[in-house]
Amino acid sequence: QVQLVESGGGLVQAGGSLRLSCAASGRTFSNYATGWFRQGTGKEREFVAAIMWSGGETYYADSVKGRFTISRDNAKNTVYLQMNSVKPEDTAVYRCGAGRTGRSFRMEYAYTYWGQGTQVTVSS
Repeated sequence: QVQLVESGGGLVQAGGSLRLSCAASGRTFSNYATGWFRQGTGKEREFVAAIMWSGGETYYADSVKGRFTISRDNAKNTVYLQMNSVKPEDTAVYRCGAGRTGRSFRMEYAYTYWGQGTQVTVSS
């Protein structure tokens, strides 16, 4: 079992920055890929970013590419999502997931473990 806890959400003005954290406990977190997904009010949950277990490969949704950066510190069992130049459309609940995703890292079903989520609100 892996337990995931997100933190770092909050209210930020458009153009500002925020860093989300996904802290893991339990089984060896470093064996798993980790992804961030988000769901805005009335919207489908969507893939945001993923990082492979080694940290050497990262992937992003087109909507956040160039603005968000995902990274991991396996020694701290934590994955980060640095959000820069945020926009009102980034407003959502952000959740992290972990799992042996293979190449299916953009799909929710590929993740075994999930956190509860953290709210990000971007004001215009």
